[in-house]
Amino acid sequence: MRIYGLGTDITENARIQKMLDKHGEYFTGRVYTDWENAYCLSKKQSLESYSGRWCAKEAILKAIGTGWIHGIAWRDMEVRNAPSGAPYVCLGGGVLKAVLERGISEILVTISHCSCHATATAIAIIEEGKDFPSDRRFDRPADF
Repeated sequence: MRIYGLGTDITENARIQKMLDKHGEYFTGRVYTDWENAYCLSKKQSLESYSGRWCAKEAILKAIGTGWIHGIAWRDMEVRNAPSGAPYVCLGGGVLKAVLERGISEILVTISHCSCHATATAIAIIEEGKDFPSDRRFDRPADF
């Protein structure tokens, strides 16, 4: 097993709040999957949850080394939570394609936030003979 890449991101919650205020459902529908929207809205601190997932998606693209190249969309990445609360990554569309092309078998992610900021770190791992898990793949949602 070896580390392919490491990514991290931090943002001010106020920045995400401005986008929510200005663009509302257009913003949440373009950036977050239906599952993520339902999850964030179910939380008392929904802003922090949205901010943390924003950072996680940015960190994932840094870890796999693509950035926002053609064919990659926000909704190609979904950050879910295990029963323990630990976040994990599900992929589809262009991001899944990039991960498979690079031989990445796992992406670890961690998220943290407070009332002012959110941050996330992602680690892309290659384990010889392993592919990105099929149970963490999904069909790409329709773009807006």
